[in-house]
Amino acid sequence: MQQKERPTRPRVVVVGAGFAGLAATRELARGGALVTLIDRNPYSTFQPLLYQVATAGLGTADVTYPTRAFAARYPTVRARRASLSKVHPAERRVELEDGASLPYDYLVLATGVTTNWINVPGAEENALPIYSLGDAAGLRRRLQRYLEDTAAGRRESTHVVVVGGGATGVEMAGTLAELRKRTIPLTHPEILPEQTSVTLVERFDYVLAPYKARLRDAAADALRRRGVQLRLGATVAGVEPDAVLLADGTRLTSDVTVWALGVTAPAQVSDWGLPQGHGGRITLTPALNVADHPEIYVAGDLSGQPGALPQLAQPAIQMGKHVGRQIISAARGRPVTAFSYRDPGIMATVGKGQAVLQLANGLTMHGLPAWLAWVLIHVSYLLGGRNRASVLLNFFWRYLGPRRTAAAVAE
Repeated sequence: MQQKERPTRPRVVVVGAGFAGLAATRELARGGALVTLIDRNPYSTFQPLLYQVATAGLGTADVTYPTRAFAARYPTVRARRASLSKVHPAERRVELEDGASLPYDYLVLATGVTTNWINVPGAEENALPIYSLGDAAGLRRRLQRYLEDTAAGRRESTHVVVVGGGATGVEMAGTLAELRKRTIPLTHPEILPEQTSVTLVERFDYVLAPYKARLRDAAADALRRRGVQLRLGATVAGVEPDAVLLADGTRLTSDVTVWALGVTAPAQVSDWGLPQGHGGRITLTPALNVADHPEIYVAGDLSGQPGALPQLAQPAIQMGKHVGRQIISAARGRPVTAFSYRDPGIMATVGKGQAVLQLANGLTMHGLPAWLAWVLIHVSYLLGGRNRASVLLNFFWRYLGPRRTAAAVAE
């Protein structure tokens, strides 16, 4: 009996239009695959700049790009707004929440993860995450309303506690502190200094754990200079509507609690019938596919590949490219290869003129040069020329323009 010939133009369903999903789609399209790109939203979100949306330095349109506009670049790609409901590996099809079903030769799961509340009592009910565009916009509206109410005497204060001293928490705390120090006194002169504060809580004795000690110290010093109250070596025991409770019994007044502590796989991943490991991530081979279903690949934060990788844009992009290339190779009858991460380094910003940069070769940098590098690199990763131009203009207007226009959050 003659063996069925492998398809040269495989049908591939890519679920998730984040860094990994778009990178995979791009490689697949270049290889001639027929791709359906699915996402619950009609746009892709540039997550590293969500804190700028939350603090009103950028608008929502600045950090999003329509998935259909992306798909239009490639004749073999189609975009579809839908949410994944179930995966049927044995039948090689996915089921969507609207009841539709899509067959595939290969499947790429790049849905990302969600906020991890780490079982802290009251955290999910009383804290605000900043993982999605909706999260960032909701936090922005909360801050706007509370500042207006404080200025009008309807609230006593607008104290903010940021939980988590990673890059997101540091960037959020630093930006909020600059607004409190530079902008709010001009736009809301009715608010007294003691009616606002920014506190950062971190369970380690330092911020930015993946960085070298000199960069951690530089970031902490920069936060303190901006007026951030650091509570290092402190564990959160609970979150109330108006306070954050620490394990040592301390009660921090908090009108707005920002949760920047970690992520985990969404609960619905357990319904897909695929093996899961630490944090609910899907267990994979070194080639980034599922051992029992090699036609299913996973890229990005949901990927449970051997050897932990930081949940950042670069690993997601590189995994997406690798997955796309492996599918094209497999469809042509070639063997797949293991994924190898090329570490370009890590960076985080604290505020105007201050960032930390750590390269894979050990080189470190902080201050204005690192901040300029941070701005330019982030702008270069944005999709669309309009977005790049708008974000670059907004960055320099926010930090170099008149103090009263530093952010709309204070208007």
